Amino acid sequence: MSGGTAIELRGVGKLYHDETSGRQVHALSEVDLTVRTGEFVSLIGPSGCGKTTLLKILDGLLPHDQGEVLINGARSTGPGPERAMVFQSFALLPWLNVYDNIAFGLRIRGVTGKQAEATVRHYMDMVGLRGFADSYPAQLSGGMQQRVGIARALAVNPAILLMDEPFGSLDAQTRNLLQVDLERIYEADNKTVVFVTHAMDEAVFLSDRIVIMSPRPGRIHELIDVDLPRPRNDETRRDPRFIELSSYVWDTLRGMIVREPARP
Repeated sequence: MSGGTAIELRGVGKLYHDETSGRQVHALSEVDLTVRTGEFVSLIGPSGCGKTTLLKILDGLLPHDQGEVLINGARSTGPGPERAMVFQSFALLPWLNVYDNIAFGLRIRGVTGKQAEATVRHYMDMVGLRGFADSYPAQLSGGMQQRVGIARALAVNPAILLMDEPFGSLDAQTRNLLQVDLERIYEADNKTVVFVTHAMDEAVFLSDRIVIMSPRPGRIHELIDVDLPRPRNDETRRDPRFIELSSYVWDTLRGMIVREPARP
């Protein structure tokens, strides 16, 4: 981490209107969080606790109803070029090949020619896509498609990378491989990352800190420092501290789950 503050949330809240009941649903309440520049922070919590809602607020895709969101010290009023998002659904354009999908954001920002080509080639190599420039999304596995999504986000050189369960739909083997790749990219590119996941081991493997959120309305239940050395690799998963932290996060989450009473 390079110091300084990349993200600051002050008393952030979000309300939704439930059209079925006509009531207001409190999705987030009084969220206070500071993310340091260059830090990797994961959000984890029970389903429906507002993790994705909070990530969309950070990206400026959703307005917040209470509190303040500061990005690099300035109040956020919408999306900005210093942020990029990677989605679970890949969100690739099926009519564009790999090269053009990665170049898409650059072209929107007016970057073309040799500069764009050098940037696209650089990130294709970084995420392991060399040789796939002319392939289309339908020709790629899920893991390869997500590599395209990560490269596209990195290509616009955001200071802050927001990732919404990017490996959630992948098989366990592919997921583990991409976690190692993301760790390598994080070490090389020095981005600030906010990462939403449901997987305890994934949060521990990747993060400097883990934010455990409470059931709705989502609040910060606990902040956990992950004191595992970097760079991390497959050996990290065998570290007793890794196993201890993963178990602790699971025990904390399990204690939040509201179980329905057994039916006779």
